Order: sequence, then structure tokens, then C-alpha cells
Amino acid sequence: MSEDHRAAEVAPDAPPGVDLEKPSPARIYDWYLGGTQNWAVDREFGRRIEQLWPHAKDGSRHNRQFMNRAVRAALDAGIRQFIDLGSGVPTVGNVHEVVREHLPEHERGRVVYVDYEEVAAAHARLILEREGATEWATLIRHDMRDPAGILRHPDTRRLIDFDQPVCLLMVAVLHFVGPDDGPHDIIRAYLDKLCPGSWLVLSHMTCPDDPEQAEGVLRFAEQYRSTANPVWLRQPEEIAGWFDGLTLLDPGITHLTDWRPDLDPATLPQPEAEARPFAWCAVAEKPA
Repeated sequence: MSEDHRAAEVAPDAPPGVDLEKPSPARIYDWYLGGTQNWAVDREFGRRIEQLWPHAKDGSRHNRQFMNRAVRAALDAGIRQFIDLGSGVPTVGNVHEVVREHLPEHERGRVVYVDYEEVAAAHARLILEREGATEWATLIRHDMRDPAGILRHPDTRRLIDFDQPVCLLMVAVLHFVGPDDGPHDIIRAYLDKLCPGSWLVLSHMTCPDDPEQAEGVLRFAEQYRSTANPVWLRQPEEIAGWFDGLTLLDPGITHLTDWRPDLDPATLPQPEAEARPFAWCAVAEKPA
């Protein structure tokens, strides 16, 4: 049985109004991670990407693993509130799953997912309802480029106490924000509303200096120009500027596989090691 036939057997029906003629970055990412919330148009696009740039799946897994480690670190630091911007289609290792599994049974965190794609919103809500998590986790269908709208949304205000620290997750989302949208200003607009002790968790795709490595990821970015969310690759100097005024947590700005890894990055299989240079990440705390 072909991959598409297997996927068609497990993928849910598309929510009403969802465009299945154009690939969705959220659903493509789900496919990279081995999820089932994707359709033939997304898988076709994903396979085309792999031919041009073979590190897409490994890079996506590294990104999800980084996010999970950062969420666990925030929980260990006493943070119980999470806002996940650009959360995408629900797939393996969602924030609320990590929170539920990592905390003792008598403790409960609070999670606000944010995504503007209807397909992501529909499936996230379904999963939260099915898992009985709607009292402490929700999804807001909104564009993350509107911080005021998200922070004053009734569901955000229902779950988030802004007098207590919040972990703000901007994981693999800012490379979909163009320079005209002012990513630095967007970050500041969120952080200004969060109290000291809050965390910023951020990852972003980059273009390495090595011309041979750069060629593939530039082809990757060019392909995404045909989707609803074009990709912008940024250098570490620009990303570092987004953390001005914050306290970077060890090990600072680094590659995904190197942020407090569960396993020694030196032991990564060669294909995974080759995916390492294409993204930067960091976690920082808002000081008093």
C-alpha cells in the first residue's frame, strides 16, 4: 500500500471550508513529523521539498524536540502557563501533552495555542475536546502578528494570569514573518505584557555561510514562496537582537540539537548531524 493510501486511511475529514488544493505549511510540518493531519497536496509538496533539501524532516524533528525540552525546563523552573504562537496542526508532542505528562497528577498547567489556519484550529479544538483538556487548554484562531488581539482575547484572559510568569513559545514561526511586519516589534509587544520571570522560547531557520549548504536551504525557502506562508531566512546576529534586555539561559543562542540535549549531539547519526546548521534557538527570561 502506498504512503498516500495509508495516510488517507488515518487522516480525518477536512473541516468545512478548508482549501485542500493548496499546500498548508502547518499540514506540511505535520507530515515532516510523521503526523496524520495532512492531505495529498501537502505530502506532494513535502516530497518535492525533500528532493530539493533533504534535511526538512530531521530539522522539523529537532525543532519539536527542542520545544519539548524547553517546556519541561520551564515547568521545572515553576512556570505553569504557556502561550504557543503559530502552534500549527496538532501532532506528536503538543505543549499540553508535555505539560500533562511532566507535572504531578495534582498539578495542572494552562496552555493557549494560537494559529490562524482553520485546519489547525479545527483539529486542535477536536483533540482538546476529545482529551477532556478544554478547562485548562484552548486554541485561539488569530494571527500572531496581532499581539493586542491575542492577549486580550477572552480565552487568553480566562486561562492566563498575567501577574504570574508565562512561557511564550515562538517556535519555528517567526521565519514566516516578513521584515515589513516587524518581528522585533511583535516580540516586544508580547513581552511588554508579561511579568518578570516569564520566558521567551524561540527558534528560527537560517542560511549557513557555507555556499554548498546554503544552496539547498535557499531552494527550500523559494518553494515556500508558493504557499500561504513564505519563509524568511535570518542570520544569528538579527536573531540575537530580539533577545536584547532579556537574560539568556544556558547555553545561550545555539543550534536546536545543542540546547540542553537529552543525548550528546556528537552521537547524532550523520543525516541528523547534517541538518544541524540550519536553525538557531534560545530561551531567555524577562528580568525584574
